[in-house]
Amino acid sequence: QVQLVESGGGLVQAGGSLRLSCAASGIAFSISTMAWYRQAPGKQREFVATITSSGFTNYADSVKGRFTISRDNVKNTVYLQMNSLKPEDTANYYCNTNIANLAWGQGTQVTVSS
Repeated sequence: QVQLVESGGGLVQAGGSLRLSCAASGIAFSISTMAWYRQAPGKQREFVATITSSGFTNYADSVKGRFTISRDNVKNTVYLQMNSLKPEDTANYYCNTNIANLAWGQGTQVTVSS
């Protein structure tokens, strides 16, 4: 059974940092290109970052230079290190593959106060 479990969100002041984790099960994780997405209230879900099986990364322009995606193929976990957080980063954060073909998890809420 496919399962994606996100964690690590919370309330942080602008300029602060958080590290999100996403534990995946039921998929061929080590060969999957994984991604982080986010959805703010009243907005569509948007792409944040992606990482290939070999570690190549790509980022949305809005987070480039501030966020870092990484993965641990032994733990079947993908991470998102978020630095220099801004209020506009406030959203529920989700992981999935780069084509979002898996059932979405609950996500983890990130709230950045100004």
